[in-house]
Parts: sequence; structure tokens; C-alpha cells
Amino acid sequence: MKRVFLFLSLALFGHSAGFAQTVISLDVDGSINPVTASYIHNGIEKARRENAECVILHLNTPGGLLRSTRDIVSDILNSPVPVIVFVYPGGAQDASAGVFITLAAHVAAMAPGTNIGAAHPVTLQGSMDSVMGEKVTNDAAAFIRSIAAKRNRNLQWAENAVRRSYSYSENEALQDSVIDMIVKNDSELLDKIDGKNFEVSSGMRTLHSRNANIKVYRMGAIERFLNILSDPSIAYILMMLGLFGVLFELFNPGAILPGIVGVISLILAFYSMRSLPINYAGLSLIIFGIILFILEVKIVSHGLLAIGGIISLLLGSMMLIRSGSPWETARISRTIIISTTAIAALFFLFIVGAGIRSGRRKVVTGIDAMIGALGYSYDDLEPTGRVKVHGETWNAESVSGKISKGDKIVVRRVKDMKLFVEKSDS
Repeated sequence: MKRVFLFLSLALFGHSAGFAQTVISLDVDGSINPVTASYIHNGIEKARRENAECVILHLNTPGGLLRSTRDIVSDILNSPVPVIVFVYPGGAQDASAGVFITLAAHVAAMAPGTNIGAAHPVTLQGSMDSVMGEKVTNDAAAFIRSIAAKRNRNLQWAENAVRRSYSYSENEALQDSVIDMIVKNDSELLDKIDGKNFEVSSGMRTLHSRNANIKVYRMGAIERFLNILSDPSIAYILMMLGLFGVLFELFNPGAILPGIVGVISLILAFYSMRSLPINYAGLSLIIFGIILFILEVKIVSHGLLAIGGIISLLLGSMMLIRSGSPWETARISRTIIISTTAIAALFFLFIVGAGIRSGRRKVVTGIDAMIGALGYSYDDLEPTGRVKVHGETWNAESVSGKISKGDKIVVRRVKDMKLFVEKSDS
């Protein structure tokens, strides 16, 4: 009987432990933005629902939005399960916004050949004046100090990372108590944290992570799509496509499709640009360049307006993403800029110009095309009879007295399929 009881106890305990040994794995490889914050929040919620041992957040980021960073830090600090931030793989960086997230983790780990630091805040709407810059820096410094104090990490280095953009290699970070360990992979990480106690929102928790089952939680299709929109080159292409589409619709009312595509592209571009360091001087130059292209097809400037538009569009595109940002990946491809500028110039100078010029031409089809047409009288018009115009016989009425058969006539107006004509000397 005792043996049966012992067997059942071991079986139940083994099943319970095996069920609990689940780890949720997240992967952030890119900028910190609202989509990233939502993804991490959902990952932590998934870990809570499945009673996972912990969450491993693999991080490789050049930086991002401070507002999104605050949301992520808040989720980590209030997480019901331990959150381990692992700067991975080798060669990965943990810069700017990523520093705040790493310091907030219950365990901060780095892979060999990685680095952490350079958390000085940079505004996303252009250059700040000295007073505003000092306010933002002081706020970020206080924020990172509170995080470092909460996790017993190096307070002085954390503040210097904000105020002086200090950076560390993985060995320097471990030596100065910025991180907790250096590991090569997830397996080694889970072995090292096994049996450790952590304070979470629900109280103290002991990890049983050795040989745990790792479940990878990836972004959904919509999240991946929105994350792609955060790429500056994609945002730039969407903005130009939107402008072209709307302008084409204005020049050719009723086309419908260009207008729909243009408006959707502009909305997506505006969504993307809210998370990018946009230089509004560059944006203004792009808009000014397009205005010059429009004027070129309406005003005879012998190409001066077109040249000005090309220069303005090119300079504005180069300046659109503000330089000096910690977002080292936030750059628009030069190839895309040059190609877009060339296409824009051709679009306005040829396609739009041809459309406007064709709109100014005399109508050559339909009833309106009869006005001013020449023909000859088929009968004596006294004042009505028949005339020949464009090889067709029409009922006609003279508006200038009698017209003899065979006389040349010119059409002055058309009403109810009847031509009103007068004698022509041509």
C-alpha cells in the first residue's frame, strides 16, 4: 500500500512540475515602438495564462520611443512571472531604449560579443532647445535611476548611460554590476537561473527552469505588418505614393483608384512617421518640391521650376530622417531617394503635363466637335434645309439669310440634332 501511495505521489508531483516547466520566448530585433510594446505585453500575458516559469526576451535594438519603453518597463516591473532580458545573438546591440528595458529585467544577461549603452534621449520632432533638452535628459535620468535601484544595479553607470551616452561590452557590464551574467544560449541561461528566487507582482517565486520546454511566441500577421511600416524607407515610399495618388486624382477626377490608394498610403505613412525621428524642414522641402512640379506644368518657366522641384525634393528626402539620432537603422536608402526623385520628375513633367495639355485641346468628338466645322449646303436654305458636314447629312437652319445649294457653310451651334449655320467665305 505504501509503495502504491509513493508511486502516485511521485507521478502527481512529476506531472505538476513538468507542466510548470514552460518558458515563453520573445524576440525583438529592431526598433522599440508601439507595436513592440504591444507584442511584449501580450507575451507576458501569455506566460501568465499558461503559468510559465519565466519569459525570455531576446533583445537586439538600436533604440526607440521613450513612451513605448515606459510601457514595456511597466509591464516588466508588474509582471506576475520573472522576465529575463537576453541581449542576443553575438554582435547584437542593446542601445538607447533597450538599456531601460534590460535594467528593468529580473535577470539581465548578454551573449559574448554584444554591447549595451548610449541611452541619451533624442527628440523625434527635431532639435530641442537647451532648456527642453535638459528637462528630457533629467526625466530620463530619474527614470533609469529608479529602475536600477529597483533591481540593485549600478546606479552611476545607468545615469551616465543617459547623460553621457556611456557604452559597455558584455564583460565590462558584468564587472560593473550592470548585468547579471554572460551566457552563450538559452539552455545555459536556464541552467544558471534554476533555483533562484525572484520577487514578482504576486510575491516571491522560485524558478524551476532547468530542461524547461521553450515555447516561442512570435508576432501575429498584423503586428508584423505594422512593424514593417516602422521602416523609414517604407514610410518614405508610402508618403510619396500617397502624394502622387492624391494629386493624380485631383488632375483626373473620376479615376477613383489613384485617390483611394493615395489616401490609404498617406494614412499608413503618417502612422509610420509618428515613431520615426522626422525632420519637418525636410518634409517641408518635399512638399515645396511637389508644388514646383505642379507649377511647371501650368507655367512656362523653361524648366526652371522643374529643376527647383528636383533639387527641393532630393534635399528634403535626404533630410527627412533627422541625423544624430540613436536610431542607427533609421535611414532612408539613397537608392530609393534617387529613384523616387527621378520618377517624381518624370511623373509631373510628362504624365501630368500631358493630361493638363490634353484638357486644353479643342474637343474633336461628339456634338460639341461640330461647332466651327465646315461643310456645304445640300439644299437651298430658306431658312431650313439640309447640309453636308464631315460627310454626313444634317437638318440645318440658316442664321444669316438665304444660303444657296452648294454654298460653303460653317456650324455655329447645335440644338436637338439640328445645325444652325451661316454662309462661310472659307
